[in-house]
Amino acid sequence: MARRRDGRDVDGILILDKDKGISSNKALQQIRNLFRARKAGHCGSLDPLATGVLPICLGQATRFADYLLGADKRYRATCRLGVVTTTGDAEGEVLERSPVAVSRGDVERALADFRGSIEQVPPMYSALKHEGRRLYELAREGKTVERAARRVEIHALELEEFAGDELRFVVHCSKGTYIRTLAEDIGAVLGCGAHLTALRRLAVTPFDERDAVDFAALQASAQSAPDELDRCLLPVAAALEGFPEVRLEPAGATAIRHGQPLPAATAAAAGLCRLYVADGEFIGLGEVAADGILRPKRLLQTGSGR
Repeated sequence: MARRRDGRDVDGILILDKDKGISSNKALQQIRNLFRARKAGHCGSLDPLATGVLPICLGQATRFADYLLGADKRYRATCRLGVVTTTGDAEGEVLERSPVAVSRGDVERALADFRGSIEQVPPMYSALKHEGRRLYELAREGKTVERAARRVEIHALELEEFAGDELRFVVHCSKGTYIRTLAEDIGAVLGCGAHLTALRRLAVTPFDERDAVDFAALQASAQSAPDELDRCLLPVAAALEGFPEVRLEPAGATAIRHGQPLPAATAAAAGLCRLYVADGEFIGLGEVAADGILRPKRLLQTGSGR
């Protein structure tokens, strides 16, 4: 989470089309400074090699960042077969080279093995921690530690192109999926190894690249019409589009804001829901229990209903 004392209070979600060659934290700092936002955080890191959809929450939108961090994602990945690297991508040193003698049919069959629920061993070059230290810090020191396999969901995995030693696929996957590891594992099944050479994030549910704007366009907007820059932000509630909506009368909204439970509307299903005042003001996230009682889950501060 990035904060600045001299910033302003601005609430909303920016869908950034991250450029290649910069870290997600660097991109976050650029946006925070451009908007002069007091508080900002990104939702799901992209490696410097990668481009594409990086949601950035400003102000009170950071209260709901967890729901974007846990969202499904979609990527387009390009892999080179026959070469294994230290990092699983093109930024690492070459560890091994092997001849490539596989057909498109071989690739299609290999991809089929990775659809559905699979287990992945997180890469050493990742931000996960071991005994208080990031794995990538240990990896840079030449150390390797045991990592427990994690179960992830591959909802869809489709081959877009295959030629010679290069293949490109599109994957729709759950939170926590490492595409570098997926590329390496596909290469292992094919018997020749592989590494990731390009990666673009196409979507973070419910947003996709059609919602995204790149930093150069934002800079141009800030220079030509600075008062219009905030129009690039989506409302805070956009992070919760997947949840049903519940409208409250003013008295009910006041009660919820004070932490008081309410009987839910007859039509409200159990589970999380977006809460609005009847006039359309978004007030936060609630949860309807099995007994039909609505309770506040996470609310905006009063007067920030954007």
